[in-house]
Amino acid sequence: MSAPVLELTNVHTYYGKIHALKGVSLSVQQGEIVTLIGSNGAGKTTTLRTISGLLRPRQGDIRLNGISTLALPPHKIVAMGVGHVPEGRGIFPALTVLENLEMGAFLVRDNAEIERRLALVFSVFPRLQERMHQRGGTLSGGEQQMLAIGRALMQQPAILLLDEPSMGLAPLLVEEIFHIIRKLNSEQGTTILLVEQNAQAALQIANRAYVLETGRITMSGSAQELLHDPRIIEAYLGL
Repeated sequence: MSAPVLELTNVHTYYGKIHALKGVSLSVQQGEIVTLIGSNGAGKTTTLRTISGLLRPRQGDIRLNGISTLALPPHKIVAMGVGHVPEGRGIFPALTVLENLEMGAFLVRDNAEIERRLALVFSVFPRLQERMHQRGGTLSGGEQQMLAIGRALMQQPAILLLDEPSMGLAPLLVEEIFHIIRKLNSEQGTTILLVEQNAQAALQIANRAYVLETGRITMSGSAQELLHDPRIIEAYLGL
């Protein structure tokens, strides 16, 4: 079996003196959607920030396609194929939709390749094409989330890290965003690590899942297994 696209082994990350991740190990194989669920403060965002190189683990290893990223600065990790859509979207409000998307391809020098990637993003998000000359800050919450995902796709990432993509969105838009995530995976073959408080929606589209509680992985398995596990139902699904 080939090396996972992403593999974390016994990762310990600190915020100052706070021990935020306590020996996290997880993997994502090519073509999978893997979800990381857990309550607020469990360490989900910290996990993604550690993968992206924005935080440095004090212990453990992180490998992308078998190569350790520990010594690399964040922009080199991006160049290796990590696309990160942060919590709160992080778009540039004063730039147009098109300029935001072009920022996602900052490592690409070939204009024809940038155009090809734009066409792909617009095929996934036709609404962004309609609004490409609008400033990012004037878009609705759902459109801003689409723009943040589209910008990450401009990198053609080996793995897409999505941090709480449903946060603050109306139920219909949440449904649309999750439909798009599933489509990106099934039609474009995008490998995805999804962090999400909406456990039900995340488990319904994922292949596998990990449960993070106060910095430790406490459960893992197929998404369907976890969706029907009484402990998960009680703790996260509110049923």
